[in-house]
Amino acid sequence: MELAKNIKTILHSIPNTIQLVAATKYVEVEDMLKLLKEGIYHFGENRTDAFLKKYAQLKTYPIRWHFIGHLQTNKAKEVLPKLDVLHSLDSLKLAREIEKYREEVLPCFIEVNINGEQNKNGISPLECVAFIEKLKKYPKVKVIGLMMMTTKLSTKEEKLRQFQSLAKLLEEINARLNMSLKELSMGMSEDYLEAIEANSTTIRLGRILWEIRN
Repeated sequence: MELAKNIKTILHSIPNTIQLVAATKYVEVEDMLKLLKEGIYHFGENRTDAFLKKYAQLKTYPIRWHFIGHLQTNKAKEVLPKLDVLHSLDSLKLAREIEKYREEVLPCFIEVNINGEQNKNGISPLECVAFIEKLKKYPKVKVIGLMMMTTKLSTKEEKLRQFQSLAKLLEEINARLNMSLKELSMGMSEDYLEAIEANSTTIRLGRILWEIRN
């Protein structure tokens, strides 16, 4: 794969207050090294086997590893000790695995199914407050904010409203639980500009970083 010809323009267009995580679902190790040369050190994988393979091959590099997909608990023992950030905490069962297999505290985003889609993982917005309260029993789980994905066929305006809904939910959680959560993991290649407009703090970019050949 070749980096997008305009990658420097893309990177310069992202405010330095926004954390860029390169999504590596279709990216091999040799291509990840190209991103490292562009100053991208945060990588997000959503498949456990691919994560473990890439981690082993790149463990000597100063990479921050994010897991952005659904983490099955039967794979948690291998994956959790190697992570820097988990974007997809969506069950108490997974929280228990974090408590069991982590030596250090793990920063976690709560994955929220903001649109109530039956085929997507995530906590219902109405259940977030109760869920976060229950997580207080697990000291190695550090909730830092919320994560979401938009619906595929949404317009840009609809995506912006969905992002704004998550930002509003974060404010409500802070008010109800007397917390000061600040992080929002939202926005991918097709909608990161709308996410930034809605105050995202972390965007997860994949396709836009590469030249796509038909």
